[in-house]
Amino acid sequence: MDFTPTEEQAAARDLAARIFGDLSTHERLAAAGTGSDAELWKELCAAGLVAAVADIGLLGLVLLLEEQGRTTAQVPFAASCVYGLLAVTAHGSWEQRERLLPAIGDGTVVVSGAMPGAMPGPGAVREAAPGRLSGVVPVVPWLRDSTHVLVADDRHRLWLVRTAEAACEPVELTAPWSAGRLTLDGTPGERLGGPPGERYAEVGPDEVGSGGMGPGEEEQAPQDAYDDILATARTAFAGLQAGVCVGSLARAVEYTNMREQFGRPLAAKQGVQLRAADAYMDIEAIRVTAYEAAWRRDEGLAYATHALTAAWWASEAGQRVVHTGQHLHGGTGADLEHPVHRHFLWGRQLDAYLGCGSEVLQELGELIVSGEVET
Repeated sequence: MDFTPTEEQAAARDLAARIFGDLSTHERLAAAGTGSDAELWKELCAAGLVAAVADIGLLGLVLLLEEQGRTTAQVPFAASCVYGLLAVTAHGSWEQRERLLPAIGDGTVVVSGAMPGAMPGPGAVREAAPGRLSGVVPVVPWLRDSTHVLVADDRHRLWLVRTAEAACEPVELTAPWSAGRLTLDGTPGERLGGPPGERYAEVGPDEVGSGGMGPGEEEQAPQDAYDDILATARTAFAGLQAGVCVGSLARAVEYTNMREQFGRPLAAKQGVQLRAADAYMDIEAIRVTAYEAAWRRDEGLAYATHALTAAWWASEAGQRVVHTGQHLHGGTGADLEHPVHRHFLWGRQLDAYLGCGSEVLQELGELIVSGEVET
């Protein structure tokens, strides 16, 4: 395996670092409150960074999300790339790719994901009538910014739903992710990764087939598409967690080198150094497991257990790191207005998103017991 970025991946990462660094400042984040930064999102799309993910793959996306995490930039970058661009690229029909990918790339279409994790919960979405969905998803991150949401039903089939045709109520999360509650009541949906020709319910009989698959395309089982997108999401958000943790530790290092106690910087104390070193090792574990899972997907290798491993490290180690970052700031870390507190909120949100550590570990254990572990 080789995690060395390609020339294209490195160029995209460097461009993302510059844009996030210039525009996602503490002052702009404070002004945005719990909402998203529309100007930053336009800049990212105009720079071609969303569209570039189709070419630089999941590993490239992980590198870009690290840069977002460093600054906790409030844009739906991960969601729209995972549930939109990568999902449609991998599992959409030829017609869906032609119609949706350019719009996702330029930011006019933004996709969020209503993925319940391994098991659907109460009020899970179901197909109440052909092409019509009903059910409630209590929390969908970035729903308020979305034009479409990728919904998994109780049979793990995937549907694209227009948010304008559903009921979306604002919900506040630990992190400012512009989340919402999604309520579907006979709402039309468009199958993704399903039989050819399935589109919105209102499509007339003369149009059926226009959404079919192109030459050489084969229908995928719904579970295959669901499992792939869930594993892709877990890998991508692990990369985002790595960036959040890097930013938290960098702020802690800066603060402990500047803050003096009894005439010496706090960073000179052995206890501080040990905490920072442990945090560094945790970050590297999150990063390398996310890189491996992403690389395997890009190479066409099985990667479900690797994605679970990355998600476990992102959850367990991620919360340790952001707690360390806040702790090393002392009383300053308890200030809700301090930048390090934002990393703490993001880290805790990512800790639980798509399955907390214990849930992910159980799922991984069940795969090992079943003998379905990849090599």
